[in-house]
Amino acid sequence: MLVTGAIKLLACAITFSSLAKAIPVAEKRDDDSPVYLDPSADIEARVEDLLGRMNLEEKMYQLMQGNIENMIDDDMQLNATALKPWGTTFAANMNREPLVRLVNETQAWMINDNRLGIPTIMQSEGVHGYIDVNATLFTTGIGMGCTFNPDLIHKVGDVVGTESAGIGIHNIFAPVLDLAREPRFGRIEEGYGEDTHLTGEMGKAFVEGLQGEPRPGAPETAKHRIAAMVKHFVGFGSPMGGLNIAPVVGGERDMRTIYLPSFKRAIVDGGALSIMSAYHAYDGVPSAIDRHTLTEVLREEWGFRGFVISDSGAIANLCDVHYVCDKDILDPAAAILPLNAGNDIEMGGRPMHFQNIVEQVEQGNLDLSVVDEAVRRTLRVKFLLGLFEVPYGSSNYNDTIHTQDHVDVALQVDEEAIVLLENDGTLPLNENKIDSVAVIGPQAAVMQYGVYVPHGAFDRGVTPLQGITDLVGDKVKLRYAEGCKLWSNDQSGFKEAVKAAKKSDVAVVMVGTWTRDQTELWQGLNATTGEHIDQNDLGLVGAQLDLVKAIQATGKPTVVVYITGKPTAEPWIKDNVNAIVNAFYPGETSGTAIANILFGKTNPSGKLSVSFPTYVGSLPAYYNFPKSGRPISPGKIYPNGTMQFGQQYTLGTAEPLWYFGHGLSYTTFEYKSVELSKSEIKQDEKDDIIVTVTVENTGDRDGKEVVQVYVDDVVASVVVPNKALKGFAKVNIPAGESVTVDIPIRLEELEVWAMDNKFVLEKGDFVFYVGGSYAEPSLNTTLTVA
Repeated sequence: MLVTGAIKLLACAITFSSLAKAIPVAEKRDDDSPVYLDPSADIEARVEDLLGRMNLEEKMYQLMQGNIENMIDDDMQLNATALKPWGTTFAANMNREPLVRLVNETQAWMINDNRLGIPTIMQSEGVHGYIDVNATLFTTGIGMGCTFNPDLIHKVGDVVGTESAGIGIHNIFAPVLDLAREPRFGRIEEGYGEDTHLTGEMGKAFVEGLQGEPRPGAPETAKHRIAAMVKHFVGFGSPMGGLNIAPVVGGERDMRTIYLPSFKRAIVDGGALSIMSAYHAYDGVPSAIDRHTLTEVLREEWGFRGFVISDSGAIANLCDVHYVCDKDILDPAAAILPLNAGNDIEMGGRPMHFQNIVEQVEQGNLDLSVVDEAVRRTLRVKFLLGLFEVPYGSSNYNDTIHTQDHVDVALQVDEEAIVLLENDGTLPLNENKIDSVAVIGPQAAVMQYGVYVPHGAFDRGVTPLQGITDLVGDKVKLRYAEGCKLWSNDQSGFKEAVKAAKKSDVAVVMVGTWTRDQTELWQGLNATTGEHIDQNDLGLVGAQLDLVKAIQATGKPTVVVYITGKPTAEPWIKDNVNAIVNAFYPGETSGTAIANILFGKTNPSGKLSVSFPTYVGSLPAYYNFPKSGRPISPGKIYPNGTMQFGQQYTLGTAEPLWYFGHGLSYTTFEYKSVELSKSEIKQDEKDDIIVTVTVENTGDRDGKEVVQVYVDDVVASVVVPNKALKGFAKVNIPAGESVTVDIPIRLEELEVWAMDNKFVLEKGDFVFYVGGSYAEPSLNTTLTVA
């Protein structure tokens, strides 16, 4: 979503309790006790009763989004003349106290000043934390993916749901299930990585945690407190050239086997109540008007009964980006096409086309039954959330935001998301055995949260420098030098950085990418990741690589910490420094987590959720490439300039620096055995296959290992991935002990989309590989489908 509008930073002294007294609650009207106001009635009966009472204009407004920012005066007072009975309302981009007041005043107007008293669904952002300046901030989605810990991500969802529900929010625009298969794309930080299975498991966990149980006071028919909004449906993360909103090339087989499965897991199995369509066109069809995915797959095959909303301005994009309607962006066709396809609600951000609904129905260009079905889906979600009984926030909302328990979850996520990429024994550092550490680099003394955080968030949190300072106290002398700016080629700071490194026992150099909050991004301030910020090079920007080289040249042990929103393609660093740590834009406890990893207080357990290409020219780098998709006969240019010619590529390699699933530990693990619950099954088998794996911690430290199960469909009727992740489990194994874990594999994940356009579990052998990474599986066994 594109968030626009001025940030409102005025304080408000009005208390929630005094406000609540002035807000009447929904009451039954004197029209024979309508069914829709009966909390004990069946939800479908309530929906049909209310729908039957609505006129066409009321239906139209249910399918349009308002924005509280557009309904207030300069003095932060609600402007009643700007209010409309919107079905959904975006509520963000201002301080918490005035926001709570305005949310409740707006809701009161919806209920008490309109004929049918239909509450609006209050919407906000929450990809990695509810978007309040003091809410708990987590690592980005791509970092959450590195935890390989769905139970932990369930807790993240629960925190976001708890903190936003208290404010009076009902719908959070998360999780993002776009696959990070095109790392030049600026938004890959939002999703859980490049893999379909991992993304599906994380998305399902987040949805279930976020939606939670109904709010206190909700009727028994209500199901949840918050509606998750999975996005962007579907295929959005792989645009041509990595360019924002560019088309995605693919066919039905890619759609069915790569892009749809993770959404199905979160929607069908996780129970997500709402969906956001996407900006892009897939195989020539814009997402917002793709009836095949929005209706035939989503509704008819999967049985989804919630609503679909467009992304911000995406309906107008049909006219002046995709050109599937008249270039005039007010062309009424831009309302007819998405509604007929199954896109129920238009989000704001550009001129609203759904304002043409009444006229188009009256002229016979749009069938009323289409409008009714879209309204029906919207109303259903409102009843499932109990909005007619509990439309407002909680009077103790301040007590549920940024609690210590929530911060503890953020720290655990930050620690489990950090990946140890390389280590020659330099790490962990021991504050009792070294005298001094040089902390160097433009990422050391700043916070990097990634996109979709509130204005002002970058001013709080524990920086890496602060985290290290807090950990070592007066035991270790710290020497800090910025070295260079993130966005500059200026090397004038190198002298101070080199001096600090030479005087220290070890140097830690922190480099990477950066972004801004949405307000600053849309002002045009520089960034290298984020929405509409795409890259043609995945190397470090400006003087950062030269800074690393200058520090390494001192001869002091050099540790590089990447703090980044995407993979970094710097082969020189991999080949020449002593240790490399990757932290995808951590949360507010960033510095504490990084310090704990560097000094061994926490044993690293993160695994890469995305492969790191060697150079941008070797894309795509994702691990699950189709068979024959990555022949390897590499060439090389040596440091002295000698060229050794190969074929794939002539002077380089198609192999990534590190594959998906890679991540080291300060201990060692040995895979002892693997066994399947069945070694042979029939094609009509329905039960999961259980993979039982025993792993021993052979080191002297307790550690967490991600046991990964990859499957190779040896001979298939169509080209399939060389191997694909089908199951995993994160287990804690004490030093010297063994753990046996059972990992269920759903048989539908072994099916192929065959040439007759159906999923089929084909006969043949499936080799199951288990281990701590994709690149180095330890054991294997075979399942035969007879």
